[in-house]
Amino acid sequence: MTRTLSAEGRKLMAKVSIATLTTCMFKRGFKNIWLNGVLPVRQGLPRMVGEAYTLRFIPAREDIDTAQGYATETNAHRRAIEECPTGHVLVIDTQREDRACTNGDLLIARLKHRGCAGIVTDGGFRDSADVAKLDFPAYHTRPIPPASFSRLHAVDLNVPIGCAGVPVYPGDIIVGDDEGVVVIPAGIADDVALEAHDMTLYDEFATEKLGEGRSIFGLYPSDENSRKEFEIWRTQK
Repeated sequence: MTRTLSAEGRKLMAKVSIATLTTCMFKRGFKNIWLNGVLPVRQGLPRMVGEAYTLRFIPAREDIDTAQGYATETNAHRRAIEECPTGHVLVIDTQREDRACTNGDLLIARLKHRGCAGIVTDGGFRDSADVAKLDFPAYHTRPIPPASFSRLHAVDLNVPIGCAGVPVYPGDIIVGDDEGVVVIPAGIADDVALEAHDMTLYDEFATEKLGEGRSIFGLYPSDENSRKEFEIWRTQK
């Protein structure tokens, strides 16, 4: 059976920064896991943790992509909004299209109502001020007002995609905070969550010691002595 993120792992992921997660992933040899240029629509949104459900776009063509065609119930873009499972993050590959939006406030509001965990695109949202008011994890590159079907054609749901140059497979764990979004393979997500939690605690310990006037040498990065000291500190905490 394919491993995925456990309930405990999900709780831990929601408490650690993506900065810490990138370090944990680097130690495992993963360098291309941060979505460069993709940011939250505003600071202070709820943390995002969920499995990836993907949508892939290609460039639009005038004889196919019209307002009428977009309105059909078979349109893959609209289906993605209704079919993204509860607790999942809708991750969208637009090939970095910056001349037409990926979504607007109404579709994103529907995702929130359905209990999805967030939305991520390497394109941009229209109605971005209203999207920010939804208090829902939503990540894009910048506001883009023109309608999606003027430049984009949705072709695939829940297939491997590239988002902001990062490979995303269905079921990957997507984590977002104020600094952006990282992608973690589901099979190692629990192990990464545990390590990131441990690193977060150590950073708290190191911050406390730095406040006492300690040098970074022997403290950050940790050495054998500081790790022993940390274990005692953690037990006392």
